[in-house]
Amino acid sequence: MNILVRNLSKLRINTITNTCSSILLQQTINPQVQIARKTSFFVKLPAEQIWKGVYSVSNAGRKRGRGRGAAKKKGRDLNRGQVIGVGKINMVWPGLNAPVVRGREMVKREELPEDKEREAKLIKLRDSMGFRRLGRINPIDRGWSGHKMPGRSIGPPDPIGDQTFDGFDTRVLELKQVFVMKGNVGRKRRLSVMAVTGNGNGIAGFSVAKAIDNKTVLRKVKNRAGQKLIHVELCNGHTVYHDIFCQFGATKIFMQRKPEGYGLICHRAIKTICQVIGIKDLHAKIEGSTNVQHIVKAFFIGMLKQKTHQQLAEEKGLHVVEFRKDQGNFPTVVASPTKCRTDDEIPSNEIMDFTQHGLDGNIMLKRKKYKPFYLGTYGHNKHLRKQETKRGHFETIIDMKVHHGEIKSFYTDKYPECRPFVRAKKQAEE
Repeated sequence: MNILVRNLSKLRINTITNTCSSILLQQTINPQVQIARKTSFFVKLPAEQIWKGVYSVSNAGRKRGRGRGAAKKKGRDLNRGQVIGVGKINMVWPGLNAPVVRGREMVKREELPEDKEREAKLIKLRDSMGFRRLGRINPIDRGWSGHKMPGRSIGPPDPIGDQTFDGFDTRVLELKQVFVMKGNVGRKRRLSVMAVTGNGNGIAGFSVAKAIDNKTVLRKVKNRAGQKLIHVELCNGHTVYHDIFCQFGATKIFMQRKPEGYGLICHRAIKTICQVIGIKDLHAKIEGSTNVQHIVKAFFIGMLKQKTHQQLAEEKGLHVVEFRKDQGNFPTVVASPTKCRTDDEIPSNEIMDFTQHGLDGNIMLKRKKYKPFYLGTYGHNKHLRKQETKRGHFETIIDMKVHHGEIKSFYTDKYPECRPFVRAKKQAEE
């Protein structure tokens, strides 16, 4: 009995030992496989939707102003430059990157030589997606206030068929955000832009456009302005024919004709319009509202109201005579009517002042001029007594140099010694 028990115990020990070795053997031959998912959130959705979850703001948050400081999309688009059918192995795939039939023969799949510059081209293309700092802008082209768009040039309008806008330039006058309330999306934001275009030779037009982004609205406004052109008459190619009064809403503009070389003394919006039209000399004063859109509309109304000298002569039945300061105020007839009226045909209450006729009877409000504070003082009276003997010398010297080329007296031709004494300059010591 004891022997049997001992044998059974040995048998059990051997059996357990064999079982453990078989288990270990099975673990080494057939290892356990862990369960893992081969798909993830980043594989299911494209990159655009993943980035949208980072930097987008809900409609409710945008209404509360949470979208202003939202994060912007970062990183590079790795799909840029990739073409279907073109990869590291340069292959021709009929129906994918090559036609199935070329002429009368069937295109077969073949491997082309390896393109060694492909990776470098892709990297260069992806690097160009980042922020590129623009070059230094000419101060003339910076606009009205540095980095903002109003006053800047956005180029000529796009061609329409065979018609091109050669020589045209478009300038932005106003760029602002406008909002409208919608029932389904809430407050909708858009950009409103006003621009004027012209060729600098009397042809110009303006328009207003709205869009969601900058690129679209700028293209839209310049093309629309190119479709609304008007012709403006220029006097001698540099100014208007007469003083003009124009009004739109609460904005009143008084325009004054100026001689050549005077320049543009006016509101910056009017100055920009004059530059694209071709007006070089003008003085304009605004009374009332300075709304940019009202200013532009009032100015173009004034340009349409302008009349040439011949039209004015025919309308009044009188000669149009010009007095110019650079010509010694000598009267010059610039236009004559077909039939001139006599003194008996002119009514007594008719406005004969040329300026008042152009301004439609309106008078421009001018600031009152006050006398200088030093008038009548002891020092100023002393100064006047000292300068009394030299009064008019400067004007006389200028007149002599213009007409005679030198400073001399009317006795100089008879008596050469009647010349002013000019002290000789000291020669520099060597």
